[in-house]
Amino acid sequence: MAAALFIAGPAYAQTDSDAETYNRALAAGYKAQFICSGLWNGGKSLADIEADELNGIYERIAKIVPTLTTEIDQEERQVRVSFADNTPPRTAIWNRKSGCTAMPIGFGGLKIGAPIRTREFNDDRPWPMGDMTPSVRAGNQTTAVRDLVTAAFDAQSYGPGNKTSAALVIQNNQIIAETYKSGHDLHTAQRTWSVAKSMAGTLIGHSVQQKMVDFSAPVQIAEWQKFGDPRSSLTIDNLLRMSSGLVSDTAGNRTDPIYMGGASVTERATSWPLIYKPGSRYRYANNDTMLAVHAARAQHLDWKFKLGNYIPAEHDFDPFAFFQKLGMTRTYVETDWQDNYILSSQVWTTARDLARLGQLYLNNGMWNDERLLPENWREYVSAPSGPQPNGKFGYGASFWLMNTSEGIPKDTIAAFGNRGQYLVIIPSLDVVIVRRGYDTSETRFDIEAFTQDIVRAIQS
Repeated sequence: MAAALFIAGPAYAQTDSDAETYNRALAAGYKAQFICSGLWNGGKSLADIEADELNGIYERIAKIVPTLTTEIDQEERQVRVSFADNTPPRTAIWNRKSGCTAMPIGFGGLKIGAPIRTREFNDDRPWPMGDMTPSVRAGNQTTAVRDLVTAAFDAQSYGPGNKTSAALVIQNNQIIAETYKSGHDLHTAQRTWSVAKSMAGTLIGHSVQQKMVDFSAPVQIAEWQKFGDPRSSLTIDNLLRMSSGLVSDTAGNRTDPIYMGGASVTERATSWPLIYKPGSRYRYANNDTMLAVHAARAQHLDWKFKLGNYIPAEHDFDPFAFFQKLGMTRTYVETDWQDNYILSSQVWTTARDLARLGQLYLNNGMWNDERLLPENWREYVSAPSGPQPNGKFGYGASFWLMNTSEGIPKDTIAAFGNRGQYLVIIPSLDVVIVRRGYDTSETRFDIEAFTQDIVRAIQS
Protein backbone atom coordinates (compact mmCIF):
# COMPACT_ATOMS: atom_id res chain seq x y z
CA MET A 1 0.00 0.00 0.00
CA ALA A 2 2.80 2.41 0.90
CA ALA A 3 4.48 1.70 -2.44
CA ALA A 4 1.26 2.42 -4.29
CA LEU A 5 0.89 5.73 -2.48
CA PHE A 6 4.47 6.66 -3.38
CA ILE A 7 3.90 5.86 -7.05
CA ALA A 8 0.86 8.11 -7.10
CA GLY A 9 2.77 11.02 -5.54
CA PRO A 10 3.70 14.22 -7.40
CA ALA A 11 7.44 13.49 -7.39
CA TYR A 12 6.83 10.32 -9.38
CA ALA A 13 4.92 12.33 -11.97
CA GLN A 14 8.10 14.20 -12.85
CA THR A 15 10.19 12.69 -15.62
CA ASP A 16 13.62 13.07 -17.11
CA SER A 17 11.98 14.84 -20.03
CA ASP A 18 11.13 17.76 -17.71
CA ALA A 19 14.82 18.32 -17.01
CA GLU A 20 15.68 17.94 -20.69
CA THR A 21 13.04 20.49 -21.69
CA TYR A 22 14.42 22.94 -19.13
CA ASN A 23 17.94 22.44 -20.46
CA ARG A 24 16.62 23.11 -23.96
CA ALA A 25 15.01 26.30 -22.66
CA LEU A 26 18.33 27.36 -21.14
CA ALA A 27 20.16 26.56 -24.37
CA ALA A 28 17.63 28.56 -26.38
CA GLY A 29 17.98 31.51 -24.00
CA TYR A 30 21.77 31.38 -24.24
CA LYS A 31 21.69 31.25 -28.03
CA ALA A 32 19.17 34.09 -28.34
CA GLN A 33 21.12 36.27 -25.91
CA PHE A 34 24.52 35.77 -27.53
CA ILE A 35 23.31 36.22 -31.08
CA CYS A 36 21.41 39.36 -30.08
CA SER A 37 24.34 40.85 -28.14
CA GLY A 38 26.94 39.73 -30.65
CA LEU A 39 25.11 41.30 -33.58
CA TRP A 40 24.02 44.63 -32.11
CA ASN A 41 26.35 45.23 -29.16
CA GLY A 42 29.40 43.61 -30.64
CA GLY A 43 29.06 44.46 -34.31
CA LYS A 44 29.98 40.89 -35.17
CA SER A 45 28.90 38.70 -38.06
CA LEU A 46 26.59 35.77 -37.43
CA ALA A 47 29.33 33.42 -38.66
CA ASP A 48 31.78 34.79 -36.08
CA ILE A 49 29.20 34.53 -33.32
CA GLU A 50 28.51 30.90 -34.16
CA ALA A 51 32.22 30.10 -34.38
CA ASP A 52 33.36 31.96 -31.26
CA GLU A 53 30.48 32.66 -28.89
CA LEU A 54 28.48 29.45 -29.37
CA ASN A 55 31.41 27.04 -29.19
CA GLY A 56 33.32 25.92 -26.11
CA ILE A 57 30.30 26.66 -23.90
CA TYR A 58 28.71 25.01 -20.86
CA GLU A 59 28.50 21.24 -21.17
CA ARG A 60 24.89 21.42 -19.98
CA ILE A 61 23.81 23.09 -23.23
CA ALA A 62 26.70 22.60 -25.66
CA LYS A 63 25.11 19.79 -27.68
CA ILE A 64 21.66 21.38 -27.70
CA VAL A 65 22.55 24.87 -28.97
CA PRO A 66 23.48 23.87 -32.57
CA THR A 67 20.20 21.99 -33.00
CA LEU A 68 17.90 24.92 -32.22
CA THR A 69 16.17 26.99 -34.90
CA THR A 70 16.83 30.73 -34.83
CA GLU A 71 14.85 33.67 -36.18
CA ILE A 72 16.62 37.04 -36.39
CA ASP A 73 14.38 40.09 -36.76
CA GLN A 74 16.65 42.90 -37.95
CA GLU A 75 13.86 45.48 -38.00
CA GLU A 76 12.70 44.84 -34.44
CA ARG A 77 16.19 43.94 -33.22
CA GLN A 78 14.96 40.70 -31.68
CA VAL A 79 16.24 37.12 -31.74
CA ARG A 80 13.90 34.19 -31.18
CA VAL A 81 15.05 30.60 -30.68
CA SER A 82 12.59 27.69 -30.62
CA PHE A 83 13.12 24.83 -28.20
CA ALA A 84 9.77 23.01 -27.69
CA ASP A 85 6.49 22.56 -29.54
CA ASN A 86 4.20 23.62 -26.72
CA THR A 87 5.78 26.91 -25.62
CA PRO A 88 6.85 30.16 -27.31
CA PRO A 89 10.48 30.54 -28.44
CA ARG A 90 13.03 32.16 -26.14
CA THR A 91 13.38 35.83 -27.05
CA ALA A 92 16.15 38.41 -26.60
CA ILE A 93 15.36 42.07 -27.35
CA TRP A 94 17.97 44.77 -28.06
CA ASN A 95 17.82 48.39 -26.93
CA ARG A 96 20.31 51.15 -27.59
CA LYS A 97 21.16 51.85 -23.92
CA SER A 98 21.70 48.52 -22.17
CA GLY A 99 21.96 46.04 -25.04
CA CYS A 100 20.02 42.79 -25.08
CA THR A 101 17.49 41.55 -22.56
CA ALA A 102 16.58 37.88 -22.25
CA MET A 103 12.87 37.52 -21.73
CA PRO A 104 11.52 34.86 -19.35
CA ILE A 105 10.62 31.35 -20.46
CA GLY A 106 7.08 31.43 -21.82
CA PHE A 107 7.23 35.06 -22.96
CA GLY A 108 4.81 35.31 -25.87
CA GLY A 109 6.47 38.08 -27.88
CA LEU A 110 6.00 41.78 -28.28
CA LYS A 111 6.15 44.11 -31.29
CA ILE A 112 8.11 47.19 -30.25
CA GLY A 113 9.29 48.77 -33.49
CA ALA A 114 12.90 49.28 -34.48
CA PRO A 115 15.00 50.62 -31.59
CA ILE A 116 16.60 53.95 -32.46
CA ARG A 117 20.38 53.83 -32.24
CA THR A 118 21.20 57.18 -30.65
CA ARG A 119 24.49 56.44 -28.93
CA GLU A 120 27.16 59.00 -29.64
CA PHE A 121 30.48 57.49 -30.68
CA ASN A 122 33.73 59.41 -30.44
CA ASP A 123 35.44 57.97 -33.49
CA ASP A 124 36.60 61.41 -34.64
CA ARG A 125 38.24 62.30 -31.32
CA PRO A 126 41.78 61.43 -30.22
CA TRP A 127 42.63 58.83 -27.61
CA PRO A 128 41.62 58.34 -24.84
CA MET A 129 38.14 59.88 -25.28
CA GLY A 130 37.92 58.84 -28.90
CA ASP A 131 39.09 56.18 -31.30
CA MET A 132 41.16 58.11 -33.78
CA THR A 133 44.30 56.05 -34.36
CA PRO A 134 46.75 57.21 -31.68
CA SER A 135 50.41 57.84 -32.31
CA VAL A 136 52.49 54.88 -31.18
CA ARG A 137 55.76 55.56 -29.43
CA ALA A 138 58.75 54.33 -31.41
CA GLY A 139 61.77 52.57 -29.98
CA ASN A 140 63.15 49.18 -29.03
CA GLN A 141 60.90 48.91 -25.99
CA THR A 142 57.75 49.37 -28.06
CA THR A 143 58.99 46.84 -30.64
CA ALA A 144 59.55 44.26 -27.90
CA VAL A 145 56.05 44.80 -26.50
CA ARG A 146 54.54 44.54 -29.99
CA ASP A 147 56.31 41.25 -30.52
CA LEU A 148 54.83 39.89 -27.30
CA VAL A 149 51.34 41.05 -28.26
CA THR A 150 51.76 39.29 -31.60
CA ALA A 151 52.92 36.15 -29.79
CA ALA A 152 49.68 36.15 -27.79
CA PHE A 153 47.90 35.11 -31.00
CA ASP A 154 50.03 32.10 -31.92
CA ALA A 155 48.07 29.68 -29.69
CA GLN A 156 51.29 28.28 -28.23
CA SER A 157 53.31 30.91 -26.38
CA TYR A 158 50.84 31.48 -23.55
CA GLY A 159 48.86 28.27 -23.42
CA PRO A 160 48.34 25.60 -26.10
CA GLY A 161 45.19 26.18 -28.11
CA ASN A 162 44.26 29.50 -26.54
CA LYS A 163 42.12 31.71 -28.76
CA THR A 164 43.20 35.34 -28.45
CA SER A 165 40.88 37.84 -30.12
CA ALA A 166 42.47 41.13 -28.98
CA ALA A 167 45.51 42.32 -27.10
CA LEU A 168 46.75 45.82 -26.37
CA VAL A 169 49.15 47.55 -24.03
CA ILE A 170 49.01 51.14 -22.80
CA GLN A 171 51.83 53.03 -21.13
CA ASN A 172 51.69 56.67 -20.05
CA ASN A 173 48.18 56.95 -21.54
CA GLN A 174 49.44 55.93 -24.96
CA ILE A 175 48.72 52.74 -26.89
CA ILE A 176 52.08 51.13 -27.59
CA ALA A 177 50.82 47.81 -29.01
CA GLU A 178 47.43 46.66 -30.34
CA THR A 179 46.39 43.63 -32.40
CA TYR A 180 43.10 41.90 -33.27
CA LYS A 181 42.15 38.55 -34.74
CA SER A 182 40.72 38.35 -38.24
CA GLY A 183 37.15 39.65 -38.30
CA HIS A 184 37.67 41.81 -35.20
CA ASP A 185 38.84 45.38 -34.83
CA LEU A 186 38.97 48.20 -32.30
CA HIS A 187 35.15 48.48 -32.38
CA THR A 188 34.34 44.79 -31.87
CA ALA A 189 32.72 44.21 -28.49
CA GLN A 190 32.77 40.92 -26.58
CA ARG A 191 31.14 39.80 -23.38
CA THR A 192 33.28 40.61 -20.37
CA TRP A 193 32.13 37.67 -18.30
CA SER A 194 33.48 38.24 -14.77
CA VAL A 195 35.52 41.30 -15.68
CA ALA A 196 32.10 42.88 -15.12
CA LYS A 197 32.56 42.30 -11.39
CA SER A 198 35.41 44.81 -11.35
CA MET A 199 33.26 47.18 -13.41
CA ALA A 200 30.55 46.78 -10.76
CA GLY A 201 33.06 47.68 -8.06
CA THR A 202 34.03 50.76 -10.08
CA LEU A 203 30.42 51.90 -10.45
CA ILE A 204 29.88 51.48 -6.71
CA GLY A 205 33.04 53.52 -6.16
CA HIS A 206 31.52 56.28 -8.28
CA SER A 207 28.40 56.13 -6.09
CA VAL A 208 30.60 56.47 -2.99
CA GLN A 209 32.26 59.52 -4.56
CA GLN A 210 28.78 60.99 -5.15
CA LYS A 211 28.02 60.36 -1.44
CA MET A 212 25.05 58.22 -2.48
CA VAL A 213 26.38 54.92 -1.09
CA ASP A 214 27.93 53.85 2.21
CA PHE A 215 29.60 50.52 1.45
CA SER A 216 30.17 49.76 5.15
CA ALA A 217 26.51 50.17 6.20
CA PRO A 218 24.05 47.24 6.44
CA VAL A 219 22.42 46.67 3.07
CA GLN A 220 18.85 47.81 2.49
CA ILE A 221 17.76 44.90 0.30
CA ALA A 222 13.98 44.83 0.59
CA GLU A 223 13.70 41.04 0.54
CA TRP A 224 15.89 40.84 3.69
CA GLN A 225 14.20 43.45 5.89
CA LYS A 226 11.78 41.15 7.71
CA PHE A 227 12.42 40.85 11.45
CA GLY A 228 14.97 38.16 12.25
CA ASP A 229 16.60 37.95 8.81
CA PRO A 230 20.36 37.78 9.54
CA ARG A 231 21.21 38.74 5.95
CA SER A 232 20.24 42.34 6.73
CA SER A 233 23.58 42.67 8.57
CA LEU A 234 25.57 42.19 5.36
CA THR A 235 27.42 45.16 3.88
CA ILE A 236 28.35 46.03 0.31
CA ASP A 237 31.95 45.61 1.43
CA ASN A 238 31.23 41.96 2.37
CA LEU A 239 29.67 41.41 -1.05
CA LEU A 240 32.47 43.06 -3.03
CA ARG A 241 35.02 40.89 -1.21
CA MET A 242 33.12 37.64 -1.88
CA SER A 243 32.80 37.15 1.87
CA SER A 244 29.05 37.37 2.32
CA GLY A 245 28.70 33.96 3.97
CA LEU A 246 25.76 33.16 1.68
CA VAL A 247 25.43 29.70 0.20
CA SER A 248 24.74 29.17 -3.51
CA ASP A 249 23.98 26.26 -5.80
CA THR A 250 27.57 25.56 -6.89
CA ALA A 251 31.05 26.77 -6.08
CA GLY A 252 31.59 29.65 -8.47
CA ASN A 253 27.82 30.06 -8.50
CA ARG A 254 26.87 29.60 -12.18
CA THR A 255 23.46 31.32 -11.83
CA ASP A 256 22.11 29.59 -14.94
CA PRO A 257 18.50 30.70 -14.28
CA ILE A 258 19.56 34.37 -14.51
CA TYR A 259 22.20 34.06 -17.23
CA MET A 260 20.21 31.73 -19.49
CA GLY A 261 16.75 31.21 -18.04
CA GLY A 262 15.31 34.71 -18.04
CA ALA A 263 14.98 34.78 -14.25
CA SER A 264 15.46 38.09 -12.44
CA VAL A 265 18.16 39.15 -9.99
CA THR A 266 15.61 39.99 -7.32
CA GLU A 267 13.87 36.62 -7.41
CA ARG A 268 17.03 34.47 -7.56
CA ALA A 269 20.07 36.23 -6.09
CA THR A 270 18.22 37.34 -2.96
CA SER A 271 16.92 33.85 -2.14
CA TRP A 272 20.06 32.15 -0.78
CA PRO A 273 20.47 31.66 2.99
CA LEU A 274 23.34 32.73 5.21
CA ILE A 275 25.47 29.83 6.47
CA TYR A 276 28.69 31.56 7.64
CA LYS A 277 29.35 34.73 9.57
CA PRO A 278 29.73 37.63 7.09
CA GLY A 279 33.37 38.44 6.49
CA SER A 280 34.64 35.06 7.70
CA ARG A 281 34.79 32.97 4.49
CA TYR A 282 35.84 33.62 0.90
CA ARG A 283 33.45 32.10 -1.64
CA TYR A 284 33.51 33.36 -5.21
CA ALA A 285 29.89 33.94 -6.23
CA ASN A 286 28.08 35.80 -9.00
CA ASN A 287 25.28 36.45 -6.53
CA ASP A 288 27.51 38.55 -4.28
CA THR A 289 28.27 41.02 -7.06
CA MET A 290 24.66 41.21 -8.25
CA LEU A 291 23.56 41.80 -4.66
CA ALA A 292 26.20 44.52 -4.15
CA VAL A 293 24.82 46.40 -7.17
CA HIS A 294 21.23 45.75 -6.04
CA ALA A 295 22.07 47.18 -2.60
CA ALA A 296 23.85 50.21 -4.09
CA ARG A 297 20.84 51.02 -6.26
CA ALA A 298 18.61 50.71 -3.19
CA GLN A 299 20.70 53.36 -1.40
CA HIS A 300 20.44 55.66 -4.43
CA LEU A 301 16.67 55.28 -4.46
CA ASP A 302 16.48 55.81 -0.71
CA TRP A 303 18.29 59.16 -1.04
CA LYS A 304 16.06 60.15 -3.96
CA PHE A 305 12.98 59.30 -1.89
CA LYS A 306 14.20 61.26 1.15
CA LEU A 307 15.31 64.35 -0.73
CA GLY A 308 12.90 64.30 -3.66
CA ASN A 309 13.92 66.48 -6.58
CA TYR A 310 16.96 67.88 -4.81
CA ILE A 311 19.13 65.09 -6.24
CA PRO A 312 19.89 65.64 -9.94
CA ALA A 313 19.55 62.84 -12.49
CA GLU A 314 23.34 62.57 -12.85
CA HIS A 315 23.39 61.13 -9.33
CA ASP A 316 21.35 58.11 -10.38
CA PHE A 317 23.02 54.70 -10.50
CA ASP A 318 23.54 54.87 -14.27
CA PRO A 319 26.28 52.73 -15.86
CA PHE A 320 25.51 54.12 -19.32
CA ALA A 321 26.18 57.71 -18.28
CA PHE A 322 29.28 56.79 -16.28
CA PHE A 323 30.92 54.90 -19.13
CA GLN A 324 30.02 57.64 -21.60
CA LYS A 325 32.06 60.00 -19.42
CA LEU A 326 35.08 57.74 -19.96
CA GLY A 327 34.61 57.52 -23.71
CA MET A 328 33.51 53.88 -23.30
CA THR A 329 30.85 54.42 -25.93
CA ARG A 330 30.65 50.79 -27.04
CA THR A 331 30.09 49.37 -23.56
CA TYR A 332 26.67 47.81 -22.91
CA VAL A 333 25.66 46.91 -19.34
CA GLU A 334 22.81 44.47 -19.80
CA THR A 335 19.86 43.92 -17.48
CA ASP A 336 17.30 41.26 -16.75
CA TRP A 337 13.73 41.86 -17.91
CA GLN A 338 12.93 43.57 -14.60
CA ASP A 339 15.68 46.15 -15.23
CA ASN A 340 18.18 44.78 -12.70
CA TYR A 341 21.80 45.04 -13.90
CA ILE A 342 23.56 41.69 -14.36
CA LEU A 343 26.92 43.22 -13.49
CA SER A 344 28.49 39.95 -12.47
CA SER A 345 29.07 38.97 -16.10
CA GLN A 346 26.73 40.42 -18.66
CA VAL A 347 28.58 43.45 -20.03
CA TRP A 348 29.75 43.79 -23.62
CA THR A 349 32.69 46.04 -24.36
CA THR A 350 35.71 46.55 -26.60
CA ALA A 351 39.38 46.06 -25.77
CA ARG A 352 39.93 49.81 -25.95
CA ASP A 353 37.01 50.51 -23.63
CA LEU A 354 38.52 48.13 -21.07
CA ALA A 355 41.82 49.97 -21.46
CA ARG A 356 40.02 53.23 -20.67
CA LEU A 357 38.71 51.68 -17.47
CA GLY A 358 42.25 50.70 -16.59
CA GLN A 359 43.46 54.23 -17.34
CA LEU A 360 40.89 55.59 -14.87
CA TYR A 361 42.62 53.56 -12.16
CA LEU A 362 46.06 54.73 -13.31
CA ASN A 363 44.68 58.27 -12.95
CA ASN A 364 43.59 57.34 -9.41
CA GLY A 365 39.95 58.05 -10.20
CA MET A 366 40.39 61.30 -12.15
CA TRP A 367 39.11 61.79 -15.71
CA ASN A 368 39.06 65.03 -17.70
CA ASP A 369 39.75 66.99 -14.51
CA GLU A 370 36.74 65.42 -12.75
CA ARG A 371 37.02 63.08 -9.80
CA LEU A 372 34.90 60.02 -10.63
CA LEU A 373 36.21 57.71 -7.89
CA PRO A 374 37.22 58.49 -4.30
CA GLU A 375 40.88 59.37 -3.95
CA ASN A 376 41.50 56.16 -1.97
CA TRP A 377 39.33 53.84 -4.10
CA ARG A 378 42.27 52.21 -5.89
CA GLU A 379 43.80 51.53 -2.49
CA TYR A 380 40.49 50.12 -1.26
CA VAL A 381 39.95 47.67 -4.14
CA SER A 382 43.61 46.61 -3.84
CA ALA A 383 43.45 45.82 -0.13
CA PRO A 384 43.18 42.09 0.74
CA SER A 385 41.48 42.85 4.02
CA GLY A 386 38.95 40.04 3.79
CA PRO A 387 39.39 36.25 3.72
CA GLN A 388 41.47 35.12 0.75
CA PRO A 389 41.05 32.46 -1.95
CA ASN A 390 43.35 29.52 -2.33
CA GLY A 391 45.71 29.89 -5.27
CA LYS A 392 48.34 32.24 -6.64
CA PHE A 393 46.14 35.35 -6.85
CA GLY A 394 44.60 37.24 -3.96
CA TYR A 395 41.34 39.19 -3.91
CA GLY A 396 40.59 42.73 -2.86
CA ALA A 397 37.20 44.37 -3.33
CA SER A 398 36.01 43.26 -6.81
CA PHE A 399 39.58 43.09 -8.19
CA TRP A 400 42.10 40.26 -8.25
CA LEU A 401 45.58 40.89 -6.85
CA MET A 402 48.75 39.87 -8.66
CA ASN A 403 50.91 40.97 -5.74
CA THR A 404 52.76 37.69 -5.19
CA SER A 405 53.73 36.84 -8.77
CA GLU A 406 57.46 36.90 -9.42
CA GLY A 407 58.52 39.70 -11.74
CA ILE A 408 55.21 41.58 -11.46
CA PRO A 409 55.02 44.80 -9.39
CA LYS A 410 53.28 44.39 -6.04
CA ASP A 411 50.67 47.05 -6.81
CA THR A 412 49.26 45.14 -9.80
CA ILE A 413 45.51 44.54 -9.78
CA ALA A 414 43.44 42.75 -12.39
CA ALA A 415 39.97 41.92 -13.61
CA PHE A 416 39.55 38.32 -14.78
CA GLY A 417 36.71 36.83 -16.80
CA ASN A 418 35.68 33.50 -18.25
CA ARG A 419 36.98 32.48 -21.68
CA GLY A 420 40.14 34.54 -21.25
CA GLN A 421 39.06 38.13 -20.55
CA TYR A 422 41.81 40.06 -18.74
CA LEU A 423 42.42 43.64 -17.68
CA VAL A 424 45.72 44.14 -15.82
CA ILE A 425 46.52 47.49 -14.18
CA ILE A 426 50.07 48.32 -12.99
CA PRO A 427 50.10 51.79 -11.40
CA SER A 428 53.85 51.84 -10.62
CA LEU A 429 54.66 51.38 -14.32
CA ASP A 430 51.71 53.43 -15.61
CA VAL A 431 50.72 50.38 -17.67
CA VAL A 432 47.45 48.75 -18.68
CA ILE A 433 47.31 45.34 -20.38
CA VAL A 434 44.16 44.03 -22.06
CA ARG A 435 43.72 40.55 -23.47
CA ARG A 436 40.42 39.25 -24.87
CA GLY A 437 39.72 35.71 -26.06
CA TYR A 438 37.42 32.78 -26.70
CA ASP A 439 39.30 30.20 -24.63
CA THR A 440 37.75 27.05 -23.24
CA SER A 441 38.41 25.16 -20.02
CA GLU A 442 40.99 23.08 -21.94
CA THR A 443 42.71 26.01 -23.67
CA ARG A 444 43.50 28.68 -21.10
CA PHE A 445 45.66 31.75 -21.63
CA ASP A 446 48.47 32.27 -19.11
CA ILE A 447 47.93 35.88 -18.10
CA GLU A 448 50.62 35.70 -15.42
CA ALA A 449 53.33 34.73 -17.91
CA PHE A 450 52.10 37.30 -20.43
CA THR A 451 52.17 40.04 -17.81
CA GLN A 452 55.64 38.99 -16.65
CA ASP A 453 56.96 39.24 -20.22
CA ILE A 454 55.32 42.63 -20.82
CA VAL A 455 56.77 43.97 -17.57
CA ARG A 456 60.22 42.66 -18.45
CA ALA A 457 60.09 44.29 -21.90
CA ILE A 458 58.96 47.64 -20.49
CA GLN A 459 61.49 47.68 -17.65
CA SER A 460 64.35 46.79 -19.98
